[in-house]
Amino acid sequence: MDPLPLLLRPRARPALPLRDGVPRVAPPRRTWRRAAASGGGARRRLTSVAAVAADTPRAEEAPSPSPSGEERFDWLDQWYPVAPVCDLDPSSPHGKTVLGLRIVAWFDRTTGGDGAGEWRVFDDACPHRLAPLSEGRVDDKGRLQCVYHGWCFDGRGSCQFIPQAPALGPPVHKNSKACVASYPCVVQNNILWFYPRSEPEHSDVLRRKRPPFIPEIDDPSFVTVYGVRDLPYGYDVLVENLMDPAHVPYAHKGLMRIRKKEDPGRVEFDKEGGGPIKMMIEEANIEGFRSPQERGYFKFVAPCTFYGSPLRTETEDDEGKKKKKQPTVMLVFLCIPVAPGRSRLVWAFPRNVGVWLDKIIPRWYYHIGQNSILDSDIYLLHIEERNFAAVGLDNWEKACYVPTSSDNMIISFRNWFRKYCKHQVGWATPMVNQLPPTPTKDQLMESARAAAPL
Repeated sequence: MDPLPLLLRPRARPALPLRDGVPRVAPPRRTWRRAAASGGGARRRLTSVAAVAADTPRAEEAPSPSPSGEERFDWLDQWYPVAPVCDLDPSSPHGKTVLGLRIVAWFDRTTGGDGAGEWRVFDDACPHRLAPLSEGRVDDKGRLQCVYHGWCFDGRGSCQFIPQAPALGPPVHKNSKACVASYPCVVQNNILWFYPRSEPEHSDVLRRKRPPFIPEIDDPSFVTVYGVRDLPYGYDVLVENLMDPAHVPYAHKGLMRIRKKEDPGRVEFDKEGGGPIKMMIEEANIEGFRSPQERGYFKFVAPCTFYGSPLRTETEDDEGKKKKKQPTVMLVFLCIPVAPGRSRLVWAFPRNVGVWLDKIIPRWYYHIGQNSILDSDIYLLHIEERNFAAVGLDNWEKACYVPTSSDNMIISFRNWFRKYCKHQVGWATPMVNQLPPTPTKDQLMESARAAAPL
């Protein structure tokens, strides 16, 4: 595969979120006042289907999990991307849904070293009447103001002003009920991340763990193209699709240039240029896995980060020092669970080749190509997700025939999702495990394109 077209376009294709046919509701997890994103009761909300292709032979055997998964993946003890900072206007609040949790990101210009300011992430609900704070504004004092009745909050979530409260009356704004939940957040690799627990004991979570770090993005010799897109299919469908390079010449025909692979003995070829893809799986555990390939490598860092290079392997010399820098194109995909049947993709493509192109090509031009790729299989994945829902959560290995090495990353992801997650995303809020209704193809494409900002 020629890597330069990947700069201009990411991929998106199938995976599988499914229901077992019986809608279920997660038990309540936090107080209704939205005071905290607790990690307690409602962690394991169903959403996607996953599976294990244990009965299917394949060229490269991926590690197979033990039948009794003692470890469980803690979805609430992870960092989640909100958006690239370049897509966030610091003068306005921005509403997002992540892990079923409605949040608002806003820039607090009153804090930070030398008055530089910091991004904040709150619950997207004013404690007064639960109006969305994302519809509000940042006032002239740098506070987040609710657009409904004008209540104002500082960067800690403390209420600073209630216009309706008499100045000489009781200080009702100091009541704990007037506060809004604030989540730990950090800007790393020019992307805003947040941690979905707001209790005081999690305020210093950065000392214990940080989001996955991609050094090439911060390397001054690289330039990086960023993008974000909401998609009408679930998290596991998104992840599985990105791990499937074999679909590219077919689902994205004419959009990406494919280099035909050597296959001794082959007498039949198609115009699309598909062929064998040799993959190995290493280091598979609850934290993800790594896949060395014929040219390049990819790595899955659970639950969101999938990155690698189609051009080179991770090489270091005997002293552990990096070898002389080579031409490098990195593909970094951040896969965000939004709700059943909905996900969000954030991508960053750092490269140290063709750096000068970044000075003459506007960002919107890259987005045309990237969104064309996503559009080309969006309906396919939306319908495939529902086909798997009809099959049932535990029947992926029976319904799917995956005999070749090109499916090894998919199989490994399904193994991870089954063993450590029981085929379920651990939603942060009570969630009905049902896919949204299926619109017509035209309706779906129209709504999907509306969610594709240039």
